[in-house]
Amino acid sequence: MGSITGFMEHERIEEGYLDVPTRLKDYKEFVIGLTPEQSKTQSARCMDCGTPFCNNGCPVNNIIPDFNDLVYRDQWRHALTVLHSTNNFPEFTGRICPAPCEAACVVNVNALPVGIKSIEHAIIDRGWEEGWITPQVPAVKTGRKVAVVGSGPAGLAAAQQLARAGHSVTVFEKNSRIGGLLRYGIPDFKLEKSHIDRRIAQMQDEGVVFRTGVLVGEWPKDGSGSKVTNDAQTTLSAADLQRDFDAVLLCGGSEHSRDLPVPGRELDGIHFAMEFLPQQNKVNAGDKLKKQLRADGKHVIVIGGGDTGSDCVGTSNRHGAKSVTQFEVMPRPPEQENKPLVWPYWPLKLRTSSSHIEGCEREFAISTTEFIGEKGKVTGLKTVEIAMKNGKPEPVAGTEKTWKADLVLLAMGFVHPVAPVLEAFGVDKDARGNARASTDDSGGYATNVAKVFAAGDMRRGQSLVVWAIREGRQAAREVDRFLMGSTVLPR
Repeated sequence: MGSITGFMEHERIEEGYLDVPTRLKDYKEFVIGLTPEQSKTQSARCMDCGTPFCNNGCPVNNIIPDFNDLVYRDQWRHALTVLHSTNNFPEFTGRICPAPCEAACVVNVNALPVGIKSIEHAIIDRGWEEGWITPQVPAVKTGRKVAVVGSGPAGLAAAQQLARAGHSVTVFEKNSRIGGLLRYGIPDFKLEKSHIDRRIAQMQDEGVVFRTGVLVGEWPKDGSGSKVTNDAQTTLSAADLQRDFDAVLLCGGSEHSRDLPVPGRELDGIHFAMEFLPQQNKVNAGDKLKKQLRADGKHVIVIGGGDTGSDCVGTSNRHGAKSVTQFEVMPRPPEQENKPLVWPYWPLKLRTSSSHIEGCEREFAISTTEFIGEKGKVTGLKTVEIAMKNGKPEPVAGTEKTWKADLVLLAMGFVHPVAPVLEAFGVDKDARGNARASTDDSGGYATNVAKVFAAGDMRRGQSLVVWAIREGRQAAREVDRFLMGSTVLPR
């Protein structure tokens, strides 16, 4: 490393934020990235640790010590090349990935970890500013055609890799814009959609064809897909794709939200997070909605303590909610993890997001038992505190409470894909309702159906953007091997 003792000489430098009153005025990104000099100082903290656990902590196996050292030596363009060698979209991960690499950092054993995510953010932003990122058009076309269903991070990563291998790739998306949950699930204040648009333009120049408003298969007749954002104007059958393409890769999201079936669930004013969040993203993009879900002047309760719940908090505050409260059924985690016990794995500890800082009451170890309302409209809910007994949650007698609520947002995670793609193709499912496709050498992301593959949330279930990119890249390699007999695409 350029600075062998840097981890002892320099403190961690955090990215900055615009102040709360300023950032609540709009939906723009508010993170203030590191300057080149700050990035150099931060990269100097990367130690010559011998075994860089950060590489394995990162699902795409970013070559982190190498690009840190290159930033320290002011070789930014080379650092960008190293970063792109494992990650197609560092501008996404540098903004919304929770950075498991930092949890695995060796410096994190007894100090604050290297700011790997902030360095990645700085590298990719500089790459775009300097014009270093250009289309990589294949010198030779293979004549093979691949259909990618779903344009989230897994589908985009797979499509780009396959196009660069010389295949003709068409991406099908049921909504009117490309990006999947990057576009409709992540608020603009965390990821402005110009970053997606810029990559789409690059991929189009590389030969990828995007078809929006196309639903593959048909929605279930019971209406179970009605709560998922869907602007489809055209429907294609599985047979259409199997006839017209040499391989099909299914990369849809895990969009079936986990419900809360307690008394009063039918009341108006109780919505899934994925009804609420996409609407604001569409409005930000200039779409006209007949009746947008709004939190203005309302008492908002968000049920679910994860990232999606945090996104609901931030969006509600920007709407001008009267109050925002977030429920989490699990006990309050410790402020600081027991590092000798958990390092280098992802630790359980209290995580406070920028949205929480903007204004939110947080309640832990609490369970909703009933929604209450008047004239068909939710006005509140009842809860009870939870204690763990013999590894199971049990209600604590005497802790019942009633809360005022004008808007309740369910953000308890996602259970499996909701689109009927798997049924349309006849793909076998696992016990959780995801596509059954092994990732080992014998499986290669292939399903039980000839020339049909699956990757991302559709295969592994709800997960991180960085896992989606990894699966998209690896599935592309296996599709290329299937089509050509061998492959030079990286894992």
